[in-house]
Amino acid sequence: MKRREFLTKAGAGAALGAIAAPAIAQSTPTVKWRLQTSWPKSLDTTHGGVELMAKRILAMTDGKFEIRVLAAGEIVPGNQVFDAVEKGTMEAAHTLSSFFIGKNPAFAFDAGIPFGLNARQQAAWFNWGGGAELLRDVFKQYGMMNIPCGNTGVQMGGWYRKEIKSVADLKGLKMRIGGIGGTILSRLGVTPQQLPPGDIYASLEKGTIDAAEFIGPHDDEKLGLNKVAKFYYYPGWWEGSAQNTMLVSLKAWEALPKQFQEALICAAREQDTMMTADYDAKNPVALKKLVGSGTQLRAFPKPVMDAAYKTTQEVMSELSAKSPEFKKIYEQWSKFRDDQNLWFRVAEYNLDSYRFSVAAGKK
Repeated sequence: MKRREFLTKAGAGAALGAIAAPAIAQSTPTVKWRLQTSWPKSLDTTHGGVELMAKRILAMTDGKFEIRVLAAGEIVPGNQVFDAVEKGTMEAAHTLSSFFIGKNPAFAFDAGIPFGLNARQQAAWFNWGGGAELLRDVFKQYGMMNIPCGNTGVQMGGWYRKEIKSVADLKGLKMRIGGIGGTILSRLGVTPQQLPPGDIYASLEKGTIDAAEFIGPHDDEKLGLNKVAKFYYYPGWWEGSAQNTMLVSLKAWEALPKQFQEALICAAREQDTMMTADYDAKNPVALKKLVGSGTQLRAFPKPVMDAAYKTTQEVMSELSAKSPEFKKIYEQWSKFRDDQNLWFRVAEYNLDSYRFSVAAGKK
């Protein structure tokens, strides 16, 4: 080949490459979604984490896939995001699936079951223990899919205007709590109230409710709950895992280019890890501030825990009898939980117990 001919052909190839690259970029559609969370903007870990996820997706898709993140109430109230996604009002939501157990009790497994798995075990069950397949069969019936997108870890047991010294102290208590935890506490005399996060402070301040559970020290302090209730109890036995979920319209999901789907999954998984780490870093600082400001930290008495555990087993049996889907998942989930308990008792529990006792000056 002559030198002039080679240069001519090489130049043509380079020109074609230059033309092809923009053409490929231009062939990728620009997609804009709306996603509303169930959280107020002030919650920098839950709502703020979703904003970070949206930025990651935008970066990974060269600005082609934009998710506009809205706070509770900007489109619909925070407890109505499920309906909004189902109806196509918006493409996605970030929420806690247990808010919607009235539609299907099996949704509870997507967030966490009372006296159930911790955050690590929940991730193991969902990703490697068959949880994803079981749950997505349920959500598919509502025209959506569930994508884990954050976990608070074990939560606190809530704020109370009076001490809880016995099961009798629960009777007549009006408490902000939903999900299966609310069902269980109602059997112990509590009147559960389902309130969005933004209404908790005012309801406690006015005395409309006597107690409220939300998440943990960092978020609870942001809501100012220590200013309207004195006693702070632990643990939140109803949420050993509070896995946050992105609910995505199947119609919107299936319309996404494959690379956008991958970006969404990747960013959600990153947020799933980052949220737990964020809470673990911030909660100790917030707890010290709360106690320093006069908050009375209390553990639930063992009789209260025992009564709650016993009632939990009864409620699980009743839900299994009423819902074939719940029963199917609960049986598989229970076996996974038992195996996890066996393993965690061997290494995790013993090492942690020793570390904690040494740090507390005990031998």
